[in-house]
Amino acid sequence: MTDQRVSRGSAGPGADVAEFGYTQAMRRGTRSFASFAVAFAFVSIATGIFTTYGAVLQSSGPAGIWTWPVAVVGQLMVALLFGSLAARIPVTGYSYQWVSRLANPVLGWIMGWISFTFLAIVVVAVDYTIASTVLPVLLNYTGTPGNAWWITAVVLAGQALLVAFSTRWTERVNNVAVTAELVGMLLLVVLLLVVGAIMRGLDFSNLVSTGSISHEGYFSFGSLLHVGPWMMGTLLGSFTIVGFESAANLAEETEQPARVVPRAMAQAVIASGVLGFAFLVAVTLLAGDPVALAQSATPIADVIARVLGPVVGTALLIMVVVAIFACGMVILMTGVRLVWAMSRDARFPGHALWSRISPRFGTPLAATGLVFVLGELLLAIFAFQTDALFALFSAATLLPSVIYAATVLLYIVKRRDLPPSKGFTLGRFEVPVIVLASIWLVFELLIFRDVVFLSSWVYVAIMVAIGAVYLGWLLARRGGTAGLAMPDMHSVDAELEADAAKAGAGV
Repeated sequence: MTDQRVSRGSAGPGADVAEFGYTQAMRRGTRSFASFAVAFAFVSIATGIFTTYGAVLQSSGPAGIWTWPVAVVGQLMVALLFGSLAARIPVTGYSYQWVSRLANPVLGWIMGWISFTFLAIVVVAVDYTIASTVLPVLLNYTGTPGNAWWITAVVLAGQALLVAFSTRWTERVNNVAVTAELVGMLLLVVLLLVVGAIMRGLDFSNLVSTGSISHEGYFSFGSLLHVGPWMMGTLLGSFTIVGFESAANLAEETEQPARVVPRAMAQAVIASGVLGFAFLVAVTLLAGDPVALAQSATPIADVIARVLGPVVGTALLIMVVVAIFACGMVILMTGVRLVWAMSRDARFPGHALWSRISPRFGTPLAATGLVFVLGELLLAIFAFQTDALFALFSAATLLPSVIYAATVLLYIVKRRDLPPSKGFTLGRFEVPVIVLASIWLVFELLIFRDVVFLSSWVYVAIMVAIGAVYLGWLLARRGGTAGLAMPDMHSVDAELEADAAKAGAGV
């Protein structure tokens, strides 16, 4: 359904989806800050650090926080390459669209399916953080798998309602939440350091402490099935600094997407990296006994409450809850847009239903319901596992690593054949960015050889198997790969110039 309210003249370069074989189906209203807010909210340093800091204390000790800058630089290189692709093919569906059009539709479908499995699991991982690591301290109750389950289910339902019924209100809520997170996290860092200094509670030895982890072999790469302690700490940044590409998945709702989206992704990684590391340093300086803190299910919240007291600590923890809610909401919205994009091309199971845009709300209403129901099912599966949170965030770290690696490999192979950029280019920095991104992604993928990620690989294997069955059926039904051809990419400007030439020639 074409949205007649769209003003194509004001949408900016790269905004006309007709160039990619589509008609405008959703209203363009996402501007620069909203695009940045989407990318920043998905990354959500509050969510990632609250979720993984305790696990890093256990696997790597406090010194594990020094893996954060490595992850930030690596993910920034990936974001720059994604920005280069987004400036060339600014269409909803991001990696699914890029791989389908630049490689082939079968590989594109596989990439889309892997992206879908990532988004489905990560929204549950993020929402579970509220119930398992923040609310027990904020409301002073004992967290159990049972209450974590129903609280997460309610949070997921609230996010789905916003995404289903109003993109405008979803963005407004997210803009407010991101602003609060930026201001709140900065304030939190300052308060922790100032109060900690006044209390003489800053312990600089914690910054180089390995906690209960032996110094021997600390920086080793480990063995075939085990990862070294410091290398394992990289999960802190790997889990947190992901999702910046969500801005690209709203390309068809963004004004001037070829210019806005690449900048939004890079800015989100930089802002998250700098502010997140400052927060990690502040918390680690005030960790007290890191070995004892590692035993807590809510280490970050414990430090905040102990140092800042109940009043300030409570206010800042409320900010964290808002930030995590926004993070989950953006992830849900990103998953919905991917389902809609694949369904629009008749590539997703039940696509006839999921491709519909609600004439009343202007949103993919049915697709929202699908992602919500799947999230609740995954939550039920993981809810009563004793290591549920680790299993969730491990799977949610493995999948984007695979997506990023495959997309960067595509970029390397196809970079000389890419369509012209409409708003962002790496220029002479392209090769150094490719080299750094490749080194980082190989290093990151090597982490997942550790046996502790077995459940994550099992989840991936199950979802891939389901996808393989559907892909086989799709290929058989459509007579092979020719039946999965993407809508043609063509230059609208070239067509207009050709028409003008014909008219001038009197044709």
